[in-house]
Amino acid sequence: MTLYLRLFFEFFKTGLFAVGGGMATLPFLYSMADRTGWFDTLQLADMIAVSESTPGPIGVNMATYVGFATGGVPGAIVATLGLVTPSLMVILIIARVLQAFRQNRYVDAAFYGLRPCSVGLIAAAGVLVVKIALFFPERFAQTGRVLDLFNFKALALAGVLLLLTRVVRPTKSLHPIVFILASAAAGVLLAF
Repeated sequence: MTLYLRLFFEFFKTGLFAVGGGMATLPFLYSMADRTGWFDTLQLADMIAVSESTPGPIGVNMATYVGFATGGVPGAIVATLGLVTPSLMVILIIARVLQAFRQNRYVDAAFYGLRPCSVGLIAAAGVLVVKIALFFPERFAQTGRVLDLFNFKALALAGVLLLLTRVVRPTKSLHPIVFILASAAAGVLLAF
């Protein structure tokens, strides 16, 4: 029972403070990995890949994944509920009050002030994704060899994707889902 309460509480905190969408949950998940030991950074990279490749919000997918990995189906349900509960509470409160106060300059200023927070959280998530996907800092720390820092397969895939989406004319206009599916296939085939 304590595991489920902790799952709910950890994801409740994440849902409460991760303003800006699913990618904003990544800094919180990175911290959670360090504090709880439920998953490590390599597993976090796998969660990001799976969550980005499957339908649904990334934060919810990742909460479900962590919950299932640590506590089975009940853990998945509890972690997901923990993540979405703060949003539901805030939406219900705001919907009730917003109509009366939306034109209030203080409320407007508060919403305006949240924008940089969202940008910062999403930027931090982007940096973490790059760090997790393209580099091996743990291996570098162990060996001290500079070549051990880089994930060459991932860097090659990122380079190919950059060329296909920005340079090669016939593929520039393809739908992003094509590149997501191709990347997933490459990850499976090349054993990322």
